[in-house]
Amino acid sequence: MYLWEQTNWPVFQWDEQKLTNLLARVAREQGRLLGKMEGLRFELRNEAHLHTLTNDVLKSSEIEGEILAPDEVRSSIARRLGMNIGGLVPSDRHVDGVVEMMLDATGKANEPLTEARLFAWHGSLFPTGYSGMNKIRVGCWRDDKQGPMQVVSGPIGKEKIHFQAPPAERLNEEMKKFLHWFKQPGEHDPLFIAGLAHLWFVTIHPFDDGNGRIARAIADMALARAEQTNQRYYSMSAQIRQQQKSYYTVLEKTQKGTLDISQWQDWFLNCLFNAIDAAQETLTIVLNKAQFWEQFAKTPFNQRQIKVLNKLLDGFEGKLTSSKWAKITKCSQDTAHRDILNLIKHGALKKDAGGGRSTSYSLLMDDIEK
Repeated sequence: MYLWEQTNWPVFQWDEQKLTNLLARVAREQGRLLGKMEGLRFELRNEAHLHTLTNDVLKSSEIEGEILAPDEVRSSIARRLGMNIGGLVPSDRHVDGVVEMMLDATGKANEPLTEARLFAWHGSLFPTGYSGMNKIRVGCWRDDKQGPMQVVSGPIGKEKIHFQAPPAERLNEEMKKFLHWFKQPGEHDPLFIAGLAHLWFVTIHPFDDGNGRIARAIADMALARAEQTNQRYYSMSAQIRQQQKSYYTVLEKTQKGTLDISQWQDWFLNCLFNAIDAAQETLTIVLNKAQFWEQFAKTPFNQRQIKVLNKLLDGFEGKLTSSKWAKITKCSQDTAHRDILNLIKHGALKKDAGGGRSTSYSLLMDDIEK
């Protein structure tokens, strides 16, 4: 028996007394992080917001097995936020659609969540009407003409069914109940509301595809409402990606259990705590970046150098070589080498240990970090 088949569905319950200490710890860290961010200059808060949203969009898609280009996501978000940053690149309509959904959910968190708004989000996620090679119903509830909506794994013929969603004929009524509750969720703590919103929506599974991403956007929307800010400084999606195995385990167990969802709320709160804790890394990146550019404010870097330096400051994966420089900036190897030598001369870059064809370079951050 699935959760939605229970007699009292959707009358959820959880042991608030048992979760009191955890709830208080998460709320305290949440408030502490928001306090730190409020103490930053306006442009640094914007940079932290941009960094967090970029990570959120990338990781939410990654959970579904979809890899987006970080530069495109960052550029798409920056353009929509009106941020003047260097190194903007074009983004395709699929990336723009994912970004638009997330910005609408968190930037307009206090606006009503309606059926039409959910349909618009779904249309943004699938602008071509396809999910991969499969044509899907976009901007409307699923119809189950191809069979019941199931979450399965394993090879054909040996599939394991992890979950089966409510039948399509129930969706109008199910979503009316959910949207009415989300409008007036009662007296529960906002963090519990965010956890329940995620679970409830993903259990209804109203769309052909995109349910997980929309469920995470709804949870972020609930958190933004609670914090009364349209800027995000921590990423639940990034943390869920880190804890993906336990996420699917507790989700499956909950969806096959009773209406007592204490274990889910416990997992959600712990995940939220870890996401807030991980935001310290974002804060460090933003502060280091600001200090770096303050130190070199009067140094005449060219646009190629600014672009690569920003990539390094944002957390460049792997080692920077002259070949990667040439590829990133679309210049010749000779030009890349000259750019790098110039940065070494100014004390912005250093040559890493080793040499020859494997020569790599990294930021000279010692003075900044002190």
